[in-house]
Amino acid sequence: MPKTILINNEEIGLGEHKVIDFNIANLPTRTLINLPVHVYRGKEDGPSLLLTGGLHGDEINGVEIIRRLIEFGEIIPLKGTVIAIPIVNIYGFIQNSRGLPDGKDINRSFPGVAKGGSLATLLAHTLMNHIIPNVDLGIDFHTGGASRSNYPQMRVDFSYKNAFELAKIFDAPLTLDSKLIPKSFRSASQKKNTPILVFETGESLRFDEFGIQEGINGAKRIMNHIGINSFNVSQNNSIYLEHSSLIRASYAGLFLPKVNPGDTIKKRQILGHVNGAYGELHSKIQAPKDGVVVGINNCPVVNKGDAIIHYSFN
Repeated sequence: MPKTILINNEEIGLGEHKVIDFNIANLPTRTLINLPVHVYRGKEDGPSLLLTGGLHGDEINGVEIIRRLIEFGEIIPLKGTVIAIPIVNIYGFIQNSRGLPDGKDINRSFPGVAKGGSLATLLAHTLMNHIIPNVDLGIDFHTGGASRSNYPQMRVDFSYKNAFELAKIFDAPLTLDSKLIPKSFRSASQKKNTPILVFETGESLRFDEFGIQEGINGAKRIMNHIGINSFNVSQNNSIYLEHSSLIRASYAGLFLPKVNPGDTIKKRQILGHVNGAYGELHSKIQAPKDGVVVGINNCPVVNKGDAIIHYSFN
């Protein structure tokens, strides 16, 4: 990166920290909603790392990971640059909701448009045209959806060597082979040869302390690897998993799991039961094959066909 970088017409020199506000749009009340972007620059030139959280507004574990790195000064690079956006989806964060007021998903709206598009495409365009050109790689922190809890995991397409090698360095407890999703942040950035790692942990609107710490440790390992900082952090010996599948409820009823995210499971092992609300049903849920529980549905009330367990295997 050059000695001075320009973001949203603001110059940031070596050794500086600036908060740059992007005005995306106002609320119907004319209340101004800015997207704050923190830029931390070391005293020496070097690589540039992007940290993003809250792409989905109710996924707060990533917000907390970045917040703690900021609070304890661990985000400040010795050299190079760290660009941090703790909350990408300000609108969803305020409303405790995944998407934007119009229901659009930012993570299916990339690379976005400059004018005339939805709020999601405007936000996506801002990231792709004002932030991504200034970074070499990024980590996008996510959380499981409503009532769905994920074990701390890295999602990366194993066929993209630049991203896969970085995922090995991040060293999450689980590393899943996850193909690029069209119009996602990860896909759009990869097309520009900027690898974005996706880390998932916990459940939306709930703090997952174990996962938060794993996210912090993984970010530190990446900083060590690219040479912008030097932290004392141990390795995990991640489990690499090439395939994953969903186990769905065969009956409507009340789901009572007997396993937790992160558990190793064996073929035909009893993973839980779906019980009838009136005592008329007691249905076993068995593991189709050996694997690892990646995520679990914490909502007891399920309908036939609902995804209740996400598991991965080789």
